[in-house]
Amino acid sequence: MNIRCMRIAVVGAAIGVLPLSLTAQVDPNSAAGASQPTGQPGPASPVGQAAQQSSMRDSLGAPGETGQQMVDKQFLRTAVETGIADVKMAELAAQKGGPDVKTLAQQMIEDHTAVNKDLGDAADAIGVMLPKKMSKDEQAEYEKLNGLSDKDFDTEYLTYILKAHWQTLHSFYMEASAASNADLQTQVTKAMMTMHQHLGLITKAATAEGITLPPHPPRFAATTTPAKQ
Repeated sequence: MNIRCMRIAVVGAAIGVLPLSLTAQVDPNSAAGASQPTGQPGPASPVGQAAQQSSMRDSLGAPGETGQQMVDKQFLRTAVETGIADVKMAELAAQKGGPDVKTLAQQMIEDHTAVNKDLGDAADAIGVMLPKKMSKDEQAEYEKLNGLSDKDFDTEYLTYILKAHWQTLHSFYMEASAASNADLQTQVTKAMMTMHQHLGLITKAATAEGITLPPHPPRFAATTTPAKQ
């Protein structure tokens, strides 16, 4: 066998034993993948591979990871998605809202930016890859708000963020009672105090703007009574 044939045989054997998971890491929407003919994946970038591997570890759990640690990671991803939405919608309200809604929106931007940073620091400490944008449902609400103006905007915004804060507080209470990481527990408790303050500010803004808000859900009120300081 000549040298050329030997090289072909070695390359063929190496390709045959490559793990199938490697090909699954190629992003078909990447610029490299898009330049290949249909059915011919392009080379996966090291950054793309690392991101997908990290995401897979978050989903499946690292070796030796407890169930609560996996719950902590999912909590952080969801909490940050919601936090991003809180900031983005508040930025919209700062532009389109009435005077009292604008004042509330500025406070929401400041507070939720700080909460997102704290949660991001906690996520870094336990190795969680966080989302960079809001969820699809929150994006749909953002677009709905963007199409409204005047009193219609104020009513929708205040009603939405009130309900969103109730739901977020419930999930934060659950996490604070079970978090496996002390620093995460501290940041979650701190964020809860901020969101309790927001409930009062939302009600105050609604009263000033003459907007009637929905009542607190009984189940929420029963399960999320703030601890006495």
